[in-house]
Amino acid sequence: MLPQEIIKAKRDGKTLTREQIAYFVQGITNGKVTNEQIGAFAMAVYFNGMAMPERVALTEEMMNSGRVVSWDGFDLPGPIVDKHSTGGVSDSVSLMLGPMVAACGGYVPMIAGRGLGHTGGTLDKFESIPGYNIQPSQEDFQRIVKEIGVAIIGQTAEIAPADKRFYSIRDVTATVDSIPLITASILSKKLSAGLESLAMDVKTGNGAFMTSLDDSRALANSIVAVANGAGVKTSATITDMNQALGDTAGNATEMREAIEYLTGVRRNPRLHEVTMTLCGQMLLLSGIARTKDEAEFKLNQVLDNGKAAEVFGKMVHALGGPADFLENWQGYLPKAPVVMPVYADTPGYISEVATRELGLVVVTLGGGRSNPSDAIDHAVGLTDIQQIGTYVDSERPLAFIHARDEVSAAAAAVELKASIALSENLPKLDPVVYETISPEQAQI
Repeated sequence: MLPQEIIKAKRDGKTLTREQIAYFVQGITNGKVTNEQIGAFAMAVYFNGMAMPERVALTEEMMNSGRVVSWDGFDLPGPIVDKHSTGGVSDSVSLMLGPMVAACGGYVPMIAGRGLGHTGGTLDKFESIPGYNIQPSQEDFQRIVKEIGVAIIGQTAEIAPADKRFYSIRDVTATVDSIPLITASILSKKLSAGLESLAMDVKTGNGAFMTSLDDSRALANSIVAVANGAGVKTSATITDMNQALGDTAGNATEMREAIEYLTGVRRNPRLHEVTMTLCGQMLLLSGIARTKDEAEFKLNQVLDNGKAAEVFGKMVHALGGPADFLENWQGYLPKAPVVMPVYADTPGYISEVATRELGLVVVTLGGGRSNPSDAIDHAVGLTDIQQIGTYVDSERPLAFIHARDEVSAAAAAVELKASIALSENLPKLDPVVYETISPEQAQI
């Protein structure tokens, strides 16, 4: 078997066998397939696509290119379940969701990512907590999941190494936006955590990776079909990213919002709807709840009685953070020296948000990265972001900028105002949750 023959077969529109895909992925991992061959293969898939059995095979082979977590022998008394989002602006859902589901009896071994470009990263938000260790040993990771019910950590070099090399080449060959390859990239990493079920959050809109609803739906369908084909019960929910999801954007700022959410101080309605929907899917997929009403009841119960917040605090401490973080978070999270309100030039209703550009305001302030190696400022960001349909004037600002100095705050204010359009009339609002594709709708 030769790599060039596999590339030729896909170039000519043929369906690859499991053996061909396994051989090629092994070559990506051990270096016997060259960068040029990987790029050619990616381009062949980009133009000719992959049938569902090919997508399942590619996902499983990439997953098995590295360590796959085994929970055998741990005797977990509940199901192993997780969630993944395709990314956006002000998406702090994972911060609350993991502890909420764990408080309901699930076990959530969440391997999260960093932010890149305009999107925020769950790991960056947790690193705003002093001492929080995103790279514990495998033994500590599994022990914490068993003892507390959830651990949110970063990907190690041992997880899906084929994907790491494959993605770096896709990134420089204009083949990132191939649905079969996106599907395999997401799932090979996520399923390596040894999951039994998975709830996917596929964003759609101008701040999402997939900007059109049709493309988001195609990706959601692909993920549901492939994950279920790989033996992991999975649903995908399509949610709106035509504006910021919550009140804040940044790292410490979003951590603050998550704490206020868990402790009942403030729950942004859009953020709450998406969080409850995805948590509900996790409970239904894993069998913790039998109906949506039962799932909602259980989730509200752990929010109201403080159990979800308690689990969050225990997880933070188990991963190296302060034991009293939940009670004294204001003394631990970094604060920006400059906090400045930004007002619209003229009053009106917020009618449209260029969400990608809004996310880049945080990057400009130093709270995001355009290169994976960039250092970030955890203190900077945005708070009190007003949503579409809100009337703003000289009394109600568009948002508050948290900056390192006055100069960067002023520059960010210009970008912020440019990303928001106003109108005289109340605009039509997009749904927050568009639809959910269930495992039963998967077509292998």
